[in-house]
Amino acid sequence: MSTENEILAEVEALKGKFSDTKALYREVCALLFFRYGITPTTNKLYQYVRKGTMGTPAEALTKFWDELRSKARIEIDHPDLPQDIKTVAAEAIAAIWQQATAAARSELAVIRDDLQAASATAKHREVEAQAAAERAAAETGRVNALLQQCQRDLEAERLATAGIQSRLAQQEQQLEEQRSLNKQLQERFSNELEKARTAVEAAHDRAASAEKRALLEVEHERQARIKADRTTETLRGQLTQAEARERDSALRHTEAYTRQQAKLTAAEAAHEAAQTEGRALAQRLAELEQRLEAANEDTMRYRTEATMAKELITRMAAPDQKPPPQATRKRVAK
Repeated sequence: MSTENEILAEVEALKGKFSDTKALYREVCALLFFRYGITPTTNKLYQYVRKGTMGTPAEALTKFWDELRSKARIEIDHPDLPQDIKTVAAEAIAAIWQQATAAARSELAVIRDDLQAASATAKHREVEAQAAAERAAAETGRVNALLQQCQRDLEAERLATAGIQSRLAQQEQQLEEQRSLNKQLQERFSNELEKARTAVEAAHDRAASAEKRALLEVEHERQARIKADRTTETLRGQLTQAEARERDSALRHTEAYTRQQAKLTAAEAAHEAAQTEGRALAQRLAELEQRLEAANEDTMRYRTEATMAKELITRMAAPDQKPPPQATRKRVAK
Protein backbone atom coordinates (compact mmCIF):
# COMPACT_ATOMS: atom_id res chain seq x y z
CA MET A 1 0.00 0.00 0.00
CA SER A 2 1.40 3.43 -0.95
CA THR A 3 1.83 6.30 1.50
CA GLU A 4 -1.04 8.21 -0.09
CA ASN A 5 -3.40 5.26 0.32
CA GLU A 6 -2.29 4.82 3.95
CA ILE A 7 -3.03 8.48 4.66
CA LEU A 8 -6.47 8.18 3.07
CA ALA A 9 -7.22 5.07 5.17
CA GLU A 10 -6.11 6.84 8.37
CA VAL A 11 -8.24 9.89 7.54
CA GLU A 12 -11.30 7.71 6.93
CA ALA A 13 -10.73 6.08 10.32
CA LEU A 14 -10.49 9.51 11.97
CA LYS A 15 -13.75 10.56 10.30
CA GLY A 16 -15.48 7.73 12.15
CA LYS A 17 -14.00 8.81 15.50
CA PHE A 18 -14.49 12.60 15.32
CA SER A 19 -17.83 14.13 14.38
CA ASP A 20 -16.68 17.72 14.99
CA THR A 21 -15.16 19.11 11.76
CA LYS A 22 -12.56 21.33 13.46
CA ALA A 23 -11.37 18.52 15.76
CA LEU A 24 -11.13 16.23 12.75
CA TYR A 25 -8.94 18.75 10.92
CA ARG A 26 -6.64 19.09 13.97
CA GLU A 27 -6.20 15.32 14.17
CA VAL A 28 -5.38 15.14 10.46
CA CYS A 29 -2.76 17.90 11.01
CA ALA A 30 -1.12 15.81 13.75
CA LEU A 31 -1.30 12.67 11.61
CA LEU A 32 0.46 14.29 8.64
CA PHE A 33 3.09 16.15 10.69
CA PHE A 34 4.08 13.56 13.35
CA ARG A 35 3.45 10.23 11.64
CA TYR A 36 4.31 10.92 8.00
CA GLY A 37 6.56 13.99 8.31
CA ILE A 38 4.37 15.99 5.91
CA THR A 39 3.84 19.68 6.52
CA PRO A 40 0.06 20.17 6.53
CA THR A 41 -1.39 22.90 4.32
CA THR A 42 -4.90 24.20 3.83
CA ASN A 43 -5.24 22.61 0.40
CA LYS A 44 -3.92 19.24 1.57
CA LEU A 45 -6.21 19.18 4.60
CA TYR A 46 -9.27 20.01 2.54
CA GLN A 47 -8.23 17.46 -0.11
CA TYR A 48 -8.16 14.66 2.49
CA VAL A 49 -11.16 15.67 4.67
CA ARG A 50 -13.45 17.60 2.24
CA LYS A 51 -15.72 18.99 4.93
CA GLY A 52 -16.75 22.55 5.76
CA THR A 53 -15.49 25.58 3.85
CA MET A 54 -11.90 26.51 2.94
CA GLY A 55 -11.78 28.71 6.05
CA THR A 56 -12.26 25.69 8.38
CA PRO A 57 -8.96 23.90 7.55
CA ALA A 58 -7.12 27.25 7.58
CA GLU A 59 -8.37 27.99 11.10
CA ALA A 60 -7.55 24.45 12.31
CA LEU A 61 -4.04 24.67 10.82
CA THR A 62 -3.37 28.00 12.60
CA LYS A 63 -4.48 26.57 15.95
CA PHE A 64 -2.32 23.48 15.37
CA TRP A 65 0.82 25.56 14.83
CA ASP A 66 0.02 27.78 17.84
CA GLU A 67 -0.54 24.77 20.10
CA LEU A 68 2.61 23.06 18.87
CA ARG A 69 4.71 26.16 19.50
CA SER A 70 3.26 26.79 22.96
CA LYS A 71 3.62 23.19 24.15
CA ALA A 72 7.06 22.45 22.64
CA ARG A 73 9.83 22.43 25.26
CA ILE A 74 13.55 21.83 24.61
CA GLU A 75 15.87 20.72 27.43
CA ILE A 76 19.56 19.79 27.21
CA ASP A 77 20.82 17.51 30.02
CA HIS A 78 24.54 16.74 30.40
CA PRO A 79 26.47 16.19 33.65
CA ASP A 80 29.47 18.34 32.58
CA LEU A 81 27.48 21.12 30.88
CA PRO A 82 26.93 24.27 32.97
CA GLN A 83 23.40 25.34 33.61
CA ASP A 84 23.93 28.69 31.83
CA ILE A 85 25.06 26.95 28.64
CA LYS A 86 22.06 24.61 28.87
CA THR A 87 19.73 27.60 29.17
CA VAL A 88 21.40 29.52 26.33
CA ALA A 89 21.37 26.45 24.06
CA ALA A 90 17.70 25.72 24.80
CA GLU A 91 16.76 29.34 24.20
CA ALA A 92 18.77 29.40 20.95
CA ILE A 93 17.08 26.28 19.62
CA ALA A 94 13.67 27.57 20.73
CA ALA A 95 14.40 30.92 19.07
CA ILE A 96 15.41 29.18 15.82
CA TRP A 97 12.22 27.12 15.97
CA GLN A 98 10.09 30.18 16.65
CA GLN A 99 11.77 32.19 13.87
CA ALA A 100 11.29 29.35 11.39
CA THR A 101 7.65 28.96 12.39
CA ALA A 102 7.04 32.73 12.35
CA ALA A 103 8.68 33.08 8.93
CA ALA A 104 6.60 30.24 7.55
CA ARG A 105 3.40 31.65 9.02
CA SER A 106 4.24 35.13 7.71
CA GLU A 107 4.83 33.76 4.23
CA LEU A 108 1.64 31.73 4.46
CA ALA A 109 -0.30 34.82 5.57
CA VAL A 110 1.10 36.85 2.65
CA ILE A 111 0.28 34.10 0.17
CA ARG A 112 -3.18 33.67 1.70
CA ASP A 113 -3.82 37.43 1.39
CA ASP A 114 -2.57 37.33 -2.22
CA LEU A 115 -4.84 34.38 -2.97
CA GLN A 116 -7.83 36.10 -1.39
CA ALA A 117 -7.11 39.35 -3.27
CA ALA A 118 -6.58 37.46 -6.53
CA SER A 119 -9.75 35.47 -5.92
CA ALA A 120 -11.74 38.65 -5.25
CA THR A 121 -10.25 40.29 -8.33
CA ALA A 122 -10.99 37.20 -10.40
CA LYS A 123 -14.58 37.13 -9.19
CA HIS A 124 -14.93 40.85 -9.95
CA ARG A 125 -13.43 40.38 -13.41
CA GLU A 126 -15.68 37.36 -13.95
CA VAL A 127 -18.74 39.43 -13.06
CA GLU A 128 -17.57 42.19 -15.41
CA ALA A 129 -16.89 39.64 -18.15
CA GLN A 130 -20.33 38.10 -17.64
CA ALA A 131 -21.92 41.56 -17.78
CA ALA A 132 -19.94 42.37 -20.94
CA ALA A 133 -21.04 39.07 -22.47
CA GLU A 134 -24.67 39.82 -21.58
CA ARG A 135 -24.35 43.31 -23.05
CA ALA A 136 -22.76 41.83 -26.18
CA ALA A 137 -25.58 39.28 -26.44
CA ALA A 138 -28.17 42.03 -26.00
CA GLU A 139 -26.41 44.19 -28.61
CA THR A 140 -26.29 41.19 -30.94
CA GLY A 141 -30.01 40.63 -30.48
CA ARG A 142 -30.71 44.30 -31.12
CA VAL A 143 -28.52 44.27 -34.24
CA ASN A 144 -30.26 41.14 -35.50
CA ALA A 145 -33.64 42.74 -34.92
CA LEU A 146 -32.48 45.87 -36.74
CA LEU A 147 -31.16 43.77 -39.62
CA GLN A 148 -34.50 42.00 -39.85
CA GLN A 149 -36.26 45.38 -39.86
CA CYS A 150 -33.90 46.54 -42.63
CA GLN A 151 -34.68 43.43 -44.62
CA ARG A 152 -38.41 44.07 -44.19
CA ASP A 153 -37.91 47.70 -45.24
CA LEU A 154 -35.89 46.57 -48.25
CA GLU A 155 -38.63 44.14 -49.22
CA ALA A 156 -41.19 46.93 -48.92
CA GLU A 157 -38.99 49.13 -51.12
CA ARG A 158 -38.75 46.32 -53.64
CA LEU A 159 -42.53 46.00 -53.69
CA ALA A 160 -42.82 49.77 -54.10
CA THR A 161 -40.28 49.65 -56.93
CA ALA A 162 -42.25 46.87 -58.58
CA GLY A 163 -45.34 49.04 -58.34
CA ILE A 164 -43.49 51.98 -59.88
CA GLN A 165 -42.21 49.77 -62.68
CA SER A 166 -45.76 48.54 -63.26
CA ARG A 167 -47.00 52.14 -63.47
CA LEU A 168 -44.13 53.00 -65.79
CA ALA A 169 -45.14 50.12 -68.03
CA GLN A 170 -48.67 51.46 -68.07
CA GLN A 171 -47.37 54.94 -68.91
CA GLU A 172 -45.23 53.48 -71.71
CA GLN A 173 -48.34 51.81 -73.05
CA GLN A 174 -50.23 55.10 -72.84
CA LEU A 175 -47.33 56.82 -74.62
CA GLU A 176 -47.44 54.23 -77.38
CA GLU A 177 -51.18 54.72 -77.70
CA GLN A 178 -50.61 58.49 -77.91
CA ARG A 179 -48.04 57.98 -80.66
CA SER A 180 -50.51 55.81 -82.56
CA LEU A 181 -53.12 58.52 -82.13
CA ASN A 182 -50.64 61.12 -83.43
CA LYS A 183 -50.00 58.97 -86.45
CA GLN A 184 -53.70 58.64 -87.08
CA LEU A 185 -54.06 62.38 -86.69
CA GLN A 186 -51.29 62.94 -89.18
CA GLU A 187 -52.91 60.59 -91.66
CA ARG A 188 -56.21 62.29 -91.07
CA PHE A 189 -54.55 65.67 -91.62
CA SER A 190 -53.09 64.45 -94.87
CA ASN A 191 -56.46 63.19 -96.02
CA GLU A 192 -58.15 66.38 -95.08
CA LEU A 193 -55.48 68.42 -96.79
CA GLU A 194 -55.93 66.37 -99.95
CA LYS A 195 -59.66 66.87 -99.79
CA ALA A 196 -59.06 70.60 -99.35
CA ARG A 197 -56.85 70.73 -102.43
CA THR A 198 -59.41 68.82 -104.39
CA ALA A 199 -62.11 71.21 -103.21
CA VAL A 200 -59.95 74.22 -104.26
CA GLU A 201 -59.44 72.78 -107.71
CA ALA A 202 -63.14 71.85 -107.99
CA ALA A 203 -64.60 75.11 -106.79
CA HIS A 204 -62.71 78.39 -106.88
CA ASP A 205 -65.63 80.14 -105.22
CA ARG A 206 -65.21 78.06 -102.11
CA ALA A 207 -61.42 78.33 -102.11
CA ALA A 208 -61.23 81.04 -99.48
CA SER A 209 -63.62 79.38 -97.07
CA ALA A 210 -62.04 75.95 -97.66
CA GLU A 211 -58.56 77.39 -97.13
CA LYS A 212 -59.64 78.98 -93.87
CA ARG A 213 -61.23 75.74 -92.73
CA ALA A 214 -58.08 73.82 -93.66
CA LEU A 215 -55.88 76.28 -91.78
CA LEU A 216 -58.06 75.92 -88.70
CA GLU A 217 -57.82 72.16 -88.89
CA VAL A 218 -54.02 72.36 -89.35
CA GLU A 219 -53.73 74.58 -86.27
CA HIS A 220 -55.86 72.17 -84.29
CA GLU A 221 -53.74 69.24 -85.34
CA ARG A 222 -50.56 71.15 -84.55
CA GLN A 223 -51.74 71.99 -81.04
CA ALA A 224 -52.70 68.36 -80.49
CA ARG A 225 -49.24 67.24 -81.57
CA ILE A 226 -47.54 69.76 -79.26
CA LYS A 227 -49.70 68.54 -76.38
CA ALA A 228 -48.78 64.94 -77.13
CA ASP A 229 -45.06 65.81 -77.20
CA ARG A 230 -45.34 67.58 -73.85
CA THR A 231 -47.10 64.57 -72.34
CA THR A 232 -44.29 62.33 -73.60
CA GLU A 233 -41.60 64.55 -72.03
CA THR A 234 -43.48 64.62 -68.70
CA LEU A 235 -43.69 60.83 -68.60
CA ARG A 236 -39.99 60.55 -69.36
CA GLY A 237 -39.15 62.94 -66.50
CA GLN A 238 -41.28 60.91 -64.06
CA LEU A 239 -39.50 57.73 -65.15
CA THR A 240 -36.07 59.33 -64.52
CA GLN A 241 -37.10 60.56 -61.05
CA ALA A 242 -38.44 57.14 -60.07
CA GLU A 243 -35.19 55.46 -61.10
CA ALA A 244 -33.16 58.03 -59.07
CA ARG A 245 -35.33 57.43 -55.95
CA GLU A 246 -34.85 53.68 -56.27
CA ARG A 247 -31.04 54.08 -56.46
CA ASP A 248 -30.98 56.38 -53.40
CA SER A 249 -33.09 53.95 -51.36
CA ALA A 250 -30.86 50.99 -52.20
CA LEU A 251 -27.76 53.01 -51.23
CA ARG A 252 -29.24 54.02 -47.83
CA HIS A 253 -30.13 50.44 -46.94
CA THR A 254 -26.67 49.22 -47.95
CA GLU A 255 -24.99 51.81 -45.66
CA ALA A 256 -27.28 50.89 -42.72
CA TYR A 257 -26.48 47.19 -43.13
CA THR A 258 -22.73 47.95 -43.18
CA ARG A 259 -22.93 49.99 -39.94
CA GLN A 260 -24.85 47.29 -38.09
CA GLN A 261 -22.41 44.62 -39.27
CA ALA A 262 -19.49 46.69 -37.87
CA LYS A 263 -21.25 46.97 -34.48
CA LEU A 264 -21.78 43.20 -34.39
CA THR A 265 -18.08 42.59 -35.10
CA ALA A 266 -17.05 44.97 -32.29
CA ALA A 267 -19.37 43.19 -29.82
CA GLU A 268 -17.89 39.81 -30.69
CA ALA A 269 -14.33 41.21 -30.23
CA ALA A 270 -15.26 42.55 -26.74
CA HIS A 271 -16.64 39.13 -25.76
CA GLU A 272 -13.43 37.40 -26.91
CA ALA A 273 -11.28 39.90 -24.91
CA ALA A 274 -13.33 39.18 -21.76
CA GLN A 275 -12.76 35.42 -22.14
CA THR A 276 -8.99 35.98 -22.65
CA GLU A 277 -8.77 38.05 -19.47
CA GLY A 278 -10.60 35.29 -17.51
CA ARG A 279 -8.05 32.73 -18.67
CA ALA A 280 -5.16 35.04 -17.58
CA LEU A 281 -6.67 35.33 -14.08
CA ALA A 282 -6.94 31.54 -13.81
CA GLN A 283 -3.24 31.25 -14.68
CA ARG A 284 -2.41 33.84 -11.95
CA LEU A 285 -4.28 31.72 -9.37
CA ALA A 286 -2.26 28.66 -10.37
CA GLU A 287 1.01 30.61 -9.89
CA LEU A 288 -0.06 31.70 -6.39
CA GLU A 289 -0.80 28.09 -5.44
CA GLN A 290 2.72 27.15 -6.54
CA ARG A 291 4.12 29.91 -4.28
CA LEU A 292 2.14 28.44 -1.36
CA GLU A 293 3.71 25.02 -1.94
CA ALA A 294 7.17 26.64 -2.03
CA ALA A 295 6.48 28.30 1.33
CA ASN A 296 5.59 24.92 2.81
CA GLU A 297 8.92 23.55 1.59
CA ASP A 298 10.71 26.51 3.26
CA THR A 299 8.98 25.60 6.54
CA MET A 300 10.34 22.05 6.34
CA ARG A 301 13.81 23.44 5.66
CA TYR A 302 13.62 25.75 8.70
CA ARG A 303 12.64 22.83 10.93
CA THR A 304 15.60 20.78 9.61
CA GLU A 305 18.00 23.65 10.31
CA ALA A 306 16.70 23.83 13.90
CA THR A 307 17.31 20.12 14.43
CA MET A 308 20.86 20.44 13.04
CA ALA A 309 21.55 23.37 15.37
CA LYS A 310 20.41 21.28 18.32
CA GLU A 311 22.75 18.46 17.37
CA LEU A 312 25.63 20.94 16.90
CA ILE A 313 25.19 22.32 20.41
CA THR A 314 25.10 18.79 21.81
CA ARG A 315 28.42 17.97 20.14
CA MET A 316 29.94 21.20 21.43
CA ALA A 317 28.90 20.26 24.96
CA ALA A 318 30.65 16.82 24.83
CA PRO A 319 33.58 17.02 22.36
CA ASP A 320 35.56 14.03 23.75
CA GLN A 321 32.86 11.58 24.55
CA LYS A 322 29.64 10.38 23.10
CA PRO A 323 26.57 11.71 24.80
CA PRO A 324 24.83 9.15 27.00
CA PRO A 325 21.47 7.89 25.82
CA GLN A 326 18.71 10.45 26.19
CA ALA A 327 21.26 13.18 27.03
CA THR A 328 19.32 15.47 24.75
CA ARG A 329 15.63 15.09 24.44
CA LYS A 330 12.76 17.05 23.05
CA ARG A 331 9.52 16.72 24.86
CA VAL A 332 6.35 17.61 23.03
CA ALA A 333 3.17 17.75 25.08
CA LYS A 334 0.36 16.13 23.19
